[in-house]
Amino acid sequence: MGHAGRWQSLLQPQLRSDPMSQSFPKSAAVLAQSRRYIPGGVNSINRAIRPEVTFVRGDGAYIHDAEGRRYLDYHAAFSPHFLGHNDPHVRDAVIRTLQGGDSLFGAGSTVMEGRLAELICTRIPWVESLQILNTGSEATCQAIRLARAVTGRDHVIVMQGGYNGWHNDVACNLMTPLDRLGPRRSPGEYPFLPISAGIPAAHQALVHPINFNDLDSVRWVCERQPVAALITEPILQNIGVVKPQPGYLAGLRRLADEFGFVLIFDEVKTGFRHALGGYAAVSGVRPDLVVYGKAVANGFPIAIIGGRRDYLDWFVHADPAKRVLAAGTYNGHPVPVAAAIATIERLLQEDGAAYRHVEALGARMQQGLEDIIRRRQLKAVVARQGSAFCVYYMDHLPVDWHDLAQHHDFARDEAMRQAAIQRGIFCFPLATKQWSLSVAHTAEDVDLTLRAIDEAWQEVLPAAG
Repeated sequence: MGHAGRWQSLLQPQLRSDPMSQSFPKSAAVLAQSRRYIPGGVNSINRAIRPEVTFVRGDGAYIHDAEGRRYLDYHAAFSPHFLGHNDPHVRDAVIRTLQGGDSLFGAGSTVMEGRLAELICTRIPWVESLQILNTGSEATCQAIRLARAVTGRDHVIVMQGGYNGWHNDVACNLMTPLDRLGPRRSPGEYPFLPISAGIPAAHQALVHPINFNDLDSVRWVCERQPVAALITEPILQNIGVVKPQPGYLAGLRRLADEFGFVLIFDEVKTGFRHALGGYAAVSGVRPDLVVYGKAVANGFPIAIIGGRRDYLDWFVHADPAKRVLAAGTYNGHPVPVAAAIATIERLLQEDGAAYRHVEALGARMQQGLEDIIRRRQLKAVVARQGSAFCVYYMDHLPVDWHDLAQHHDFARDEAMRQAAIQRGIFCFPLATKQWSLSVAHTAEDVDLTLRAIDEAWQEVLPAAG
């Protein structure tokens, strides 16, 4: 049996048909085979989950596992599938590109990358110029490097509880236990607590983690260090949906102007999901640089760094000593570029009908969840922005990681997620992770989900306490 045949044999024949079964034998077989050649069996360690389910197909709002079970998907591959899986308009654009002979040439410009840049720059006022990259981590890395070049400074402010990628400047302080992090400090900063080995101590000294929604700590750091950039998600969406307090983002803009640092919005998760211009369009606060990813191409690998033209021009600075290197064999690859163009075309249809649709679904979901919470007298609150939502098992909406870590019931959260998965509702089975609606979801899907969550809560509440 050849390689392809051996892997396909792991999926056939169907061994179980019970959609509520807690056994995943074929998924386990695929993972075991992968572990022979891939560390941990996955190509991003964040994908390692329990139950160890393997998915084989996605269509619209649904995904299918190796056992043949179907799930309503609220994970969306960490949220890029804003239009749903395998959106026909995006899929057809990619097929046309491949059939038309458009290839990766690696010399000169291409028509499609210019068209994508024009689509974005003419519709998002603060994106005067841009570079096309492949991943959000690449884009945040470039944004910080560019900010350091422009300002001639080295220090960077990041947010405790935020996630801005895997590179040395930002691989820290994501979901740090409070016994490691220490008590709340305001004003002040927290120790750099890496989420990866291999980050030099000298490099860590240049990065200053502070709490979200804390303007006093931004000022405190800026008065003590030459800060090149502050990078933040405008909503912390890697720990659910932690929103900026009124005036916070505008306060960051004022402090950036006062102290001369570059304000970078990491909209890898929020961009194109909450509005075509991301959360900056919702808040009305203009960043100096912005990073988009995920939903830009509805699941195809692409990222954008954009912003002020005078900053982006440092990529082609006349002085070679000041020029910031922008390079990458796959930057502007025709397949994800075609997908991005098609995604934006879909988002522009009927004057943004997609956004109105997901807002209505999100409101329906929030209202339904809050109705169940009241009926069950559950200590929980629902945080939502458009299509993204999260249930926190606490009596108020969190304002930062300290608040969340101190008050949220993580055990109850994870127990509910496991119970939802067993009922055909797939959410990422880690506490505080965002739930994502897509344009492909319907009101009927939302109602089905609410019934399943109600059942899940009935199951886990006695055990979770």
